[in-house]
Amino acid sequence: MSQEPANQQPTAPEPANGELLSRTALGVFRLSGQFLSVSERLAKPAGLTASWWQVLGAVLREPLPASGIARVMGMTRQGVQRVADLLVGKGLAEYAPNPAHRRAKLLRPTDEGRAAVRRIDPGHAALAARLAAELGEEQFAETVRVLERLSAAMDAVAEA
Repeated sequence: MSQEPANQQPTAPEPANGELLSRTALGVFRLSGQFLSVSERLAKPAGLTASWWQVLGAVLREPLPASGIARVMGMTRQGVQRVADLLVGKGLAEYAPNPAHRRAKLLRPTDEGRAAVRRIDPGHAALAARLAAELGEEQFAETVRVLERLSAAMDAVAEA
């Protein structure tokens, strides 16, 4: 066996890791497109778009500023602000004072906004049931765990 000189540069990462990252990214991009497409179909009869549904969904439990919605949803603050302004203009959401920040108003759904999201619930439930039947309950739950772990890992490496 030959030994490498001590001053040799570290070897490049394994090509297999690069291939795995590329396949993961391509899979996630495709999956994102699939989710956006089905979300548009589910949201349209309720008078919403996928992005309107996404922003309204982020504030159903508690009002949030645009930056908080962006963080939760993986969107840009500017994109969220644009959608939030549209939702307010349509009467589906409203701005509320933010005790933590005078200028960054909180977005919250109106009763009309909540009703619009509720109209999506039957289609959402039907899709969830079809996915569970296709994947199996256990595999569906495992898929969620893997995606959540991948997202947390991406957060960790992005901070490094």
